[in-house]
Amino acid sequence: MGRAFEYRKARKLKRWGNMARVFTKLGKEITIAVKSGGGDPDTNPRLRVLMQTAKKENMPKDNVERAIKKATSKDFTDYKEMNYEGYGPFGIAIFVETATDNTTRTVANVRSYFNKHGGSLGTTGSLEFLFQHKCVFHIAPKEGISLEDLELELIDFGVDELDQDDEEIVIYGEFAQNAAIQKYLEENGYEITGNEFVRIPNDTKEVTPEQREQIEKLIEKLEDDEDVQNVFHNMKESEEEEEA
Repeated sequence: MGRAFEYRKARKLKRWGNMARVFTKLGKEITIAVKSGGGDPDTNPRLRVLMQTAKKENMPKDNVERAIKKATSKDFTDYKEMNYEGYGPFGIAIFVETATDNTTRTVANVRSYFNKHGGSLGTTGSLEFLFQHKCVFHIAPKEGISLEDLELELIDFGVDELDQDDEEIVIYGEFAQNAAIQKYLEENGYEITGNEFVRIPNDTKEVTPEQREQIEKLIEKLEDDEDVQNVFHNMKESEEEEEA
């Protein structure tokens, strides 16, 4: 198994304790998609796949409809997607993705979290080279098509890793190829059940249990902020996470 699979395995462990946060994040993504491409999923590919993701995550329909309506509200101030990069304690690189209607508030909060937990906020783009930006598709298996066949079909679309478990196939591809991969899957009759974007570290750093505890306090503080969509880092996962 490759780096993407190992990364995903560790990330899945954290996820299910944060359903409210997952709904908030998806709601913002849906609103942003509607604002940029309209509220009809038939003509808005990004909205179409986000609605499938929301269904997979058991996000209530009311939440989805509210997020769509929000984009067309006169009072709505559009979300701005901003990235912040910095180093946490012990030289751990941390990449923070946000969607905010007040960038002044967001950057002040993010900077304060770094400062209070022994880290420092860097300049935009300073850490991007440490991570691979990937799109991830979750699809239902298709009768008569093996994982190897699908990989051969998708190799020209920048797909570099496929994995199958829990009765779904997970596809990792280049971020820039997201739209092309989605188009191919839909045109060839694959059922897309989810789509997300991740930043996978090129290398990870070992830390002691005591250091991990301090770093995780900063990561948790960042993830708890309502403007923060995703937090990625290059800290090596603990043995317990690797064995799960």
